[in-house]
Amino acid sequence: MSVTSKTKDFDSPVGPVITHDEGTVQNVHVGYNVQLTKNRSLMSILGMTLAIAAIPYGIGGPLISAIYGGGQLSMFVGLLVVLFFDGCVAISLAELASRYPTSSGVYYWSYRLCGKHEKMRKILSFLTGWFWLIGNWTITLSVNFGFASLIAATVSIYNPDWVASSWELLLIFYAICAVVFLICSLGDKLLPYVDTMAAVCNFVTIIAILVAVSVRAKQGRHSASYALGNYDSSFSGWGTGFTFFIGLLPPAYTFSAIGMVTSMTEECAQPEVEVSRAIALTIPFGGIAALLFVLPLCFTLPPLEEILNAPYGQALPYVLNLIMGSQTGALILMIMILFVVLFCSIGITTAASRCTWAFSRDDALPLANVWTRTIADRPVFALALVTIIEMLLGLINLGSSSAFTAFASVGVIALAIGYLVPISISLFAGRTEVSRAKWTCGPVIGTAANIGAIVWILFELVLFSMPTALPVTEISMNYASVVLVGFAALSAAWYAITGRKKFCGPPDEVIEVY
Repeated sequence: MSVTSKTKDFDSPVGPVITHDEGTVQNVHVGYNVQLTKNRSLMSILGMTLAIAAIPYGIGGPLISAIYGGGQLSMFVGLLVVLFFDGCVAISLAELASRYPTSSGVYYWSYRLCGKHEKMRKILSFLTGWFWLIGNWTITLSVNFGFASLIAATVSIYNPDWVASSWELLLIFYAICAVVFLICSLGDKLLPYVDTMAAVCNFVTIIAILVAVSVRAKQGRHSASYALGNYDSSFSGWGTGFTFFIGLLPPAYTFSAIGMVTSMTEECAQPEVEVSRAIALTIPFGGIAALLFVLPLCFTLPPLEEILNAPYGQALPYVLNLIMGSQTGALILMIMILFVVLFCSIGITTAASRCTWAFSRDDALPLANVWTRTIADRPVFALALVTIIEMLLGLINLGSSSAFTAFASVGVIALAIGYLVPISISLFAGRTEVSRAKWTCGPVIGTAANIGAIVWILFELVLFSMPTALPVTEISMNYASVVLVGFAALSAAWYAITGRKKFCGPPDEVIEVY
């Protein structure tokens, strides 16, 4: 074996580690020393992707968007459309994750795919990394604040007269952030098992909802033609055409964060295979789960106009209460869903902390040397930074709830941009790099998937920037584009001030094995 290595040394006490272990060799191959414990397997990573998708919450949380989107037709057909195109995204990401198995993810891929264009790849990698980081932070924020809103909406099942103030919602949100931080920091070694439990919890909850709403159906059962084809475009104000696409928002939000698990790559024994398989399998497994969740709701939904009056904009508790015809029955189902959301919060916060830690390794963040520090091989400082940023951004809700809700859209858009850059570069470069990956779909399927992914992502950028309903008011306005431009301006300013000097780009040295 001959070794060519100029790997970056951080707080690891040893230099490049070369053994016959495949995972270790691959991590040195992408230029970084091994810092984190390798305790993740295919099952735990797949469990984490399903936990982050959190079907009952991912689709049920923004369910009111599906009502604005016309109801059952957009819920059912829209889900199938999203599964197809997000399948293209998943395949594209899986190939790149196999070719470059590193927690640095999309910004590393973008850097390496640009070849020898030194200045261009440095700037592109930096900006892609910041979009990726913003996406990780804001999607995590949206999940945890949505968790707080869902708790308040669940309480309203028993006490309809109680309305949580902005301060009370904020305190619930802060409590969630604190609990998730403690679980992720103190119980980190158990998280691979937690992620597997999360997948089981998702499916058990979905089956429980399937059986319960199908048996009770206190609002009546619809015919198959109505349940799968009802389309009322009068609620959104967008007209017959674009209204359908509003209904795509819940499933698109659900599967928007499947690429976040690439941040766990360096905790896998065989990342070039395990992570790629987990990402690719998320769509078929998650798709089946989503259909089992959506279909019984389509057959038992109460009148759509009633759902628009749901407290806190959280339609799911309101709908389950009406369908079950029993506060106790609805509460039991909601408690199960709240556990699903807790697992989602744990998984997505863990992934965001790894993303923050990885990007800090390349001096891309202020005080980067702090966020790269580990305790017992765990990036606790990066986890603390994610939690603090969430809590600070949560204060925005005190001034404008409509501005705060834009963070969910910002998270999806920023993650989508992170996906778009390396997928596009790889495609237009002839897919020469991913063709060398251990997990690849070949030139025909792979190229088709790349094209489908790019088309879908470009459409998502528009879809998540649009208001759900017309006419637009200060409350219904979608501020996602404004918030995203603000974040992008800050990252560009940071690059101009210090990033262009400190950020040299990820390492790209290679180990040659003979």
